Amino acid sequence: MATANGNSGLQLRSLISKSGQLEISLANVATPEPGPDDVVVRVEASPINPSDLGLLVGAADMTTAKMSGTKDSPVVTATVPEAAMKAMAGRLDESLPVGNEGAGVVIKTGSSDEAKALMGKTVAMIGGAMYAQYRTIKARDCLVLPAGTTPADGASWFVNPLTALGMTETMRREGHKALVHTAAASNLGQMLNKICLKDGIGLVNIVRSPQQADILHKIGAKHVVDSTAPTFMDDLTNALVETGATLAFDAIGGGKLAGQILTCMEVAANKTAKVYSRYGSSVHKQVYIYGSLDPRPLELNRAFGMAWGVGGWLLTPFLQKIGPDVLKLRARVASELKTTFASHYTRVVSLQDALQLQNIAVYAKRATGEKFLIDPNKAG
Repeated sequence: MATANGNSGLQLRSLISKSGQLEISLANVATPEPGPDDVVVRVEASPINPSDLGLLVGAADMTTAKMSGTKDSPVVTATVPEAAMKAMAGRLDESLPVGNEGAGVVIKTGSSDEAKALMGKTVAMIGGAMYAQYRTIKARDCLVLPAGTTPADGASWFVNPLTALGMTETMRREGHKALVHTAAASNLGQMLNKICLKDGIGLVNIVRSPQQADILHKIGAKHVVDSTAPTFMDDLTNALVETGATLAFDAIGGGKLAGQILTCMEVAANKTAKVYSRYGSSVHKQVYIYGSLDPRPLELNRAFGMAWGVGGWLLTPFLQKIGPDVLKLRARVASELKTTFASHYTRVVSLQDALQLQNIAVYAKRATGEKFLIDPNKAG
């Protein structure tokens, strides 16, 4: 358990063995003493994002999950299918800390002025290993939260907000004027809608149910199409004609959806084309895949001419590419943390609760409207 002075505390760790077994457990670890430019943060909030699940459960089949250990120190095990073990090769037999981002209160600092200025401040952090009671981290990787902002308010300040801003920034830098987004009713999707409404950017939202469409309509989304509707392709084409969107960010990853988006973009472009070309529209159409909700292979039907692209998009490389401009994005997140970039959680759990099988069954589905927040210092 945590020590009063923060010298040690619990940390959630994930291990996949060479024998094909996932083990998720809690370890009592010493908190590293801060160097001159470091601070020690008492972590009070850290979200479970889809990107965290990739490390937390890996490729394990969670329908095989079993729990052992004690109430205070539970252990979850599950089988990793043999076909998935090759993809896990880089992490085998290595116990890894989990949690990309979080927030809490600085309780100890290093000797530099930058570090000392954070003493007692409520900060948000990025840097991994956030599912822990204490985290030693560089002062530069902390964002001081505005007065009146709780750790829960600021816990999701990085991944979803900067991803959403990164999408609109990519749009501008690559010369597009509007966007398409899939799995659009997620926390990230709702943030993207708020950004686009505020900035006057056309956005086409693709969802998978009428209920998800309702979520977006309630926050003012203008163009929402349901991929399960029999009129989906026509609905999507009409929305593309209205917005002029030629850039899509796809969280689904597998199956036919990316190809369907490109096809509808081609049809929309040809509706306004002045000259016929047997090679298809000369308008460049781009789909960036940034998630993998559908693990199946990507299917492209090639009904969209020759001016198109499909690629991967990740937040960290994008931020590295834009260099100092990232500071502008961070400043916007801080100023709109309780409005544009507000996150909503369905449950706040302790580290021990995060290892309960009934909770894993919910958050591992990555379902819209089921976002968990871990408070590592909450009593188990």
